Amino acid sequence: MLNGYEREFVYVYGAVSPIQGGLDWRICREMNSIRMGEFLQQVSRAHGREFLIMVLDGASSHKAKDLEVPENMRLLPLPAYAPELNPQEHIWDELREKEFPNRVFNQLDAVVVQLKAGLPRLKRDTHRLQSLTAWPWIISLILKAH
Repeated sequence: MLNGYEREFVYVYGAVSPIQGGLDWRICREMNSIRMGEFLQQVSRAHGREFLIMVLDGASSHKAKDLEVPENMRLLPLPAYAPELNPQEHIWDELREKEFPNRVFNQLDAVVVQLKAGLPRLKRDTHRLQSLTAWPWIISLILKAH
């Protein structure tokens, strides 16, 4: 007889461009500095001609000492306990609301299949990504940086 539950996890690393309405992501079975470094490299290669500032929350894999940050990227940590300042959090909310409403999955692989279908749909909708993340304070910071 089983007493309790066994939990499985899947993680999605994500980065959104509020101005362009772009979205990059990576689905992983683990969250650590190695996977985070792979994601940073993926984003760096996808936007190789740009200088990127990535806003991050305080997850341990985001601030590990052994994290390798690409040359064309700088990481900007958010204050502790301030998810409302992170535009990516609104992307996760939108993904949950539109791709996983009132759904129960029997297997984690079914969740991954849904992620692999939903993330490209969201990426194609640049206007929606902009409306979710291009907040006035972000736009003013970007304009001041230019």
